[in-house]
Amino acid sequence: MNERMPWLRRLWSLPAGRFGLLVVVAIGVVAAVSLVWTPFDPQRVDIPARWSPPSWPHLLGTDASGRDILSLLIAGARTTVLVAAGAGIVATLIGIALACLGALTGRWTREVVAVLVDILIAFPVLLIAMMISAVWGGSLWVVVISVGIGFGVNIARVTRPELRRTLHSDFVLAARANGLTPSQIAVRHLLPNVAPVFIVQLSWGMAVAVLAEAGLSYLGFGAPPTQPSWGLLLSELQTYLTAHPLSVVWPGLAITITVLGLNLLGDGLREATDPTLARRRSPAASHTPAVVA
Repeated sequence: MNERMPWLRRLWSLPAGRFGLLVVVAIGVVAAVSLVWTPFDPQRVDIPARWSPPSWPHLLGTDASGRDILSLLIAGARTTVLVAAGAGIVATLIGIALACLGALTGRWTREVVAVLVDILIAFPVLLIAMMISAVWGGSLWVVVISVGIGFGVNIARVTRPELRRTLHSDFVLAARANGLTPSQIAVRHLLPNVAPVFIVQLSWGMAVAVLAEAGLSYLGFGAPPTQPSWGLLLSELQTYLTAHPLSVVWPGLAITITVLGLNLLGDGLREATDPTLARRRSPAASHTPAVVA
């Protein structure tokens, strides 16, 4: 595994990358487990047990309706993974398409794409989500599409100059001389060389997708009330902040750790996959001149 994926070994050797990888894997496992098991039914109302303090069997306590907060957090991880993965897929498709159109096509098309990117990037993600939800209504798909559009444009803006720079490299000119088509050059040479930049932007976009879902659910534009969501739970609990401050800590902590893990994972992946950074981290002994006998 180490020989086939050396970047994974380098990622694990970085403290930030290791922490981010563990957080992302843990959230994914919790989301998968929530499909088949939670300590209690997340939507079960138990009025006699309302506002129970953290104790057995409610390890994180209960809310104003007697629902188990730990079960709501576990089920909410499923929503978080769905939004982050969906927004990442949409951002990838939009970002790569716009970046390739802005770097590999003729001058007229490149200028049109550049103007389009400049126009779209002026709209904040939350504003795009509110505009879409005004037409289709608030839902998780509104969050996925709006964050995907917003950060797909960001990915295109950052990746396009890298593609243009790589396009004039010697190995690309050699590939053209060998008769490779533009699409083959893009897949074999251009996209792999801009992958570190793309990965960082994508991980950051997924982290902001988690924040956007929490914020939009908090405002009522995200997850419906019947679907567990960290942002929706935070919105419901903040009403009782002065009386039960500890209950608000758990969803806020879950959102913070997840966003931090995604950001650190992106930084770790950039360092692990960028060959220039890998050369900087190479041992000093490799630069020691050989002793001539």
